[in-house]
Amino acid sequence: MAETIKVLFLDRDGTINRDTGSYIATKEQIELIDRADEAIALARCAGFRIVIISNQAGIARGIATVEQVEEVNRYLNELLSAQQAGFDRCYYCPSHPEYPHPEYDRFMDCRKPAPGMVERAIGDFLAEGFVVDRSASFFVGDKTVDVECGLRAGLRPVLVRTGHNEEELCQRRNIIPEFVADDLYKAVTEYILVVS
Repeated sequence: MAETIKVLFLDRDGTINRDTGSYIATKEQIELIDRADEAIALARCAGFRIVIISNQAGIARGIATVEQVEEVNRYLNELLSAQQAGFDRCYYCPSHPEYPHPEYDRFMDCRKPAPGMVERAIGDFLAEGFVVDRSASFFVGDKTVDVECGLRAGLRPVLVRTGHNEEELCQRRNIIPEFVADDLYKAVTEYILVVS
């Protein structure tokens, strides 16, 4: 019998760690946004699985290698795990429509706002005997593509004002999040844990 779980899907750059304005290729560039680790720890305590969903087109653009992105993700998980806030899974999309690449173009349908990475995560959980309850799961990010990805995957999207803060763009494009918060900590404490 499969167990039903709820998942907190999180964008990475601009949501958990500071967006540096360029692609993050080394662990030295990782700086957590204030209380982001605390927010994730609280969500874990409340029973959420934590999954990172991140576009990493710097790979297709030749700015970062797959190895560098994976090292950054490992380091981020170490930082978060020190505060009981580690993630369960991490998915990233290496492709970019303006930078064709024979190795990475096959992942194009996974690039946010497409929900491919979310669907893969849900499929991977299912293979382990866990059914993701989409109606109880959230997608938090700092960009319109995060909100749209959450909506397209049937999740509950939350926009944070850190990183790119695309609140106005969401309104203009009529891609409306369920909630807008100043940062991940407020998203979790003022909304997600309140309505869950």
